[in-house]
Amino acid sequence: MSQTTMTDELERAEGLMLQGQPEQARDLLARLAEDAEEYVDRNCPTTDEVQWFSFPTLFERLAYRRVEKDPRELRDVGEPLDRLYSDLALACVHSGDYEAAMEALKRAVRWNPMDCSYRLNLADLFRVAGDVQEYLALTYGVFERASDARHLVRAFVNFSGWFASTGKPRAAAASLRAARALDVPDSALEAALDQAAGTDRDPDLIDDAEMRELLAAEGLPDGANADIAVCLLMCAGDAAGAGERDLAADLALRARDLVGEPAAKALLELIHESDAEPAEGVPHGEE
Repeated sequence: MSQTTMTDELERAEGLMLQGQPEQARDLLARLAEDAEEYVDRNCPTTDEVQWFSFPTLFERLAYRRVEKDPRELRDVGEPLDRLYSDLALACVHSGDYEAAMEALKRAVRWNPMDCSYRLNLADLFRVAGDVQEYLALTYGVFERASDARHLVRAFVNFSGWFASTGKPRAAAASLRAARALDVPDSALEAALDQAAGTDRDPDLIDDAEMRELLAAEGLPDGANADIAVCLLMCAGDAAGAGERDLAADLALRARDLVGEPAAKALLELIHESDAEPAEGVPHGEE
């Protein structure tokens, strides 16, 4: 059960899915899951030892980033397993077994609680199953945990659809306006905006003040807060590390616009390591 072996097997299962053989992929993934759980039980007998890499909140993760170069190194155990269970959930969906897909995604969330894509996919399955309360609870939880602005966009789109289906077009418009304000490309958002254009769900029919009031009435954040600024700044750091300087600067400016210059600088100090080397050709303090 080395990480290399697991990755090779996952790629083989994903190849079977692409070849239109979901049942064979499911059988392989189910066997891998049994082997993985047995390995974990034998080598990591307690929950604390298994999940020591997990961070319950975004801010705990950020605090750790201050002293670790790459927090992903902490998740060598979890990352293959969350991918395994995510793939298994997809294979179960293809075979029509939504209950098994739910159980697989719950385990994916367990192994990587910070990746809200698993949480959102699980929410979608609960919606298909008609469990509205679980759907809303999982979607709302994204606002507390998301470390990627894309997940926040999708959460707002989810709530927009919910409000539209329950006779709250103004709240639906407010949710779409909040999602659009994050300025992150998203196909689901684009589709929702196209469908809402010219209707009572059109986000252009309300202003930012009304948006905040409507979202607050529904118990949702309006997006203009430190949590979302942190998400943007983390994305900016990833972009800078990949050499995408223009994108990194744009994301940092958006974060500044959300919380103001002093707060943005404080958040950057929290996110980046104090001993980080400046980018080549860039004066220290202007990365």
